[in-house]
Amino acid sequence: MTICHQSPFKLFTTIPSSYSSSKPKPLFRCNLSLPSRPYLTSTEPEPVYTSVKAFAPATVANLGPGFDFLGCAVDGLGDFVSLTLDPQVSPGEISISEISGDHNSKKLSKNPLWNCAGIAAIEVMKMLGVRSVGLSLTLEKGLPLGSGLGSSAASAAAAAVAVNEIFGGKLGIDELVIAGLKSEEKVSGYHADNIAPAIMGGFVLIRSYDPLDLIPLIFPDGKELFFVLATPEFEAPTKKMRAALPAEVGMAHHVWNSSQAGALVAAVLQGDLPGLGRALSSDKIVEPRRAPLIPGMDAVKKAAIEAGAFGCTISGAGPTAVAVTDDLERGKAIGERMVAAFLKEGKLKAAASVSRLDRVGARLLSTIPR
Repeated sequence: MTICHQSPFKLFTTIPSSYSSSKPKPLFRCNLSLPSRPYLTSTEPEPVYTSVKAFAPATVANLGPGFDFLGCAVDGLGDFVSLTLDPQVSPGEISISEISGDHNSKKLSKNPLWNCAGIAAIEVMKMLGVRSVGLSLTLEKGLPLGSGLGSSAASAAAAAVAVNEIFGGKLGIDELVIAGLKSEEKVSGYHADNIAPAIMGGFVLIRSYDPLDLIPLIFPDGKELFFVLATPEFEAPTKKMRAALPAEVGMAHHVWNSSQAGALVAAVLQGDLPGLGRALSSDKIVEPRRAPLIPGMDAVKKAAIEAGAFGCTISGAGPTAVAVTDDLERGKAIGERMVAAFLKEGKLKAAASVSRLDRVGARLLSTIPR
């Protein structure tokens, strides 16, 4: 069973008008606390489009003390997936015809069984019971590999949404997240703190994995929140960074991190940026093990806070450092200081960007009707 908590006043997320086809429609459906639908539909759905294009945003996982159970989506950065009905592809199968974008994208396999987007697409096809048509997929990477910004999750989320929408959007959030989890499991481990916010948008708390229980944390409208993302030219593979973590945790650190995670959730719900920053910066379990593996990270965190950030930590498995602020111009200045610290102390070139919270998540960008 999958549980998805959602406000009774907002049962689905609609595609923004700038991304809609001529007739807006719900992108996701949520069953609240009801059991999820059977994975295989009793009747094979007919495709409603010849081609679709979907986008999924970058994500910041962990948020300091929330290892594997907290994450959020950030605006402006992400991956694109285009999907087309293709008579040259065997019925019930999917082919990856092109991968473009980030210069490291050539490292990615075009075999759908070994590609994040392909694995998620196949899972959605299984859930829908697609047997009569073949699909061709193209992936445009807007996120660098191994950056700590949910690169694999963005590809999986965009692919899952694209397949679901080309067949009329039959599946809900829970199934789409599970499809993405299948992809994440093969690439970096069974964790939903990237794939859930990539699909749902906003902040997400993963209360449990069995059953999968997802709780959206609604950051108040009208409150300014900017993420400063400083990404060095350094790859930190998730599996390697997870291998650095302790097998056991002492009680004192467990209590500390639990209290900081609770404080972070409260700060998100209250729109308390100083409180969010303090909690974000206070991990005593994961960050101390990973920071030494990223040249200059400790200096980058110190530089961000000295420049006025409310807090700073490692984004996901790294190497990207993420800081939070409530002002765009201050965010740019913080980013400059973080980049300088990476270069001075870590001998790494880096680039910084400032993004808002992405409240929408994965969405359809364009369609071609049949």
